[in-house]
Amino acid sequence: MPQKDKENNRSMIAGTTLYWILFIGIALISWAVSASLERKFKKYAKEPLRMTGKEVAEKMLRDNGIYDVQITCIQGQLTDHYNPATKTVNLSESVYQGANVAAAAVAAHECGHALQHDQAYAPLKMRSALVPVVSFAGQWMTWILLIGMLTINTFPQLMLIGIGLFAMTTLFSFITLPVEVNASQRAVNWLREAGITDNQTTEMASDALHSAAYTYVVAALSSLATLVYYILIFVGGSRK
Repeated sequence: MPQKDKENNRSMIAGTTLYWILFIGIALISWAVSASLERKFKKYAKEPLRMTGKEVAEKMLRDNGIYDVQITCIQGQLTDHYNPATKTVNLSESVYQGANVAAAAVAAHECGHALQHDQAYAPLKMRSALVPVVSFAGQWMTWILLIGMLTINTFPQLMLIGIGLFAMTTLFSFITLPVEVNASQRAVNWLREAGITDNQTTEMASDALHSAAYTYVVAALSSLATLVYYILIFVGGSRK
């Protein structure tokens, strides 16, 4: 085997080993973050407040002069989200009906996204613009990357296209971070200023939302590590 091929193989092995170390490490961190998030939300769901999540959402929107956003109840756990296309704050049953710190925090956070939309918050606009691209990438990039790896020596451009699509999903993950953090900041500030929470329960709400934000950080880092792995495969394959 030529010396150059040996060096390329060593580089690929080193890159693959590093990726798996990162992958396993991130997977363990993700499990720990998810477990911590679930534990905290169960804990803070036992801290009563005088308003349900639905009532919190209604008041936060009203206090900020937003009257064209509807609040709906959906099935599932931690399925809460704001849909800018339909202008709906969608709350899971436990949040919609719950009168506790966890429900208030989640409801206010989702309304924070509605405020971002109403005020044309730049990162949210960027993320919304990427949704069609990410949706397309999600449907095709796995197959393109797989075929690209199999044909990298004959048609490396296909692998490069797959990497480009995956890069869009990674960019989406990182743009999501400031969007989520800002929505949480808006939520906590409003809960305190509106008198929904006192000093103690405000800290609880903030702690719950910070834990939720960590899941997005882990997802972004995982996506970045996978992107780097695919780039290493492309670079190693194109050298052969």
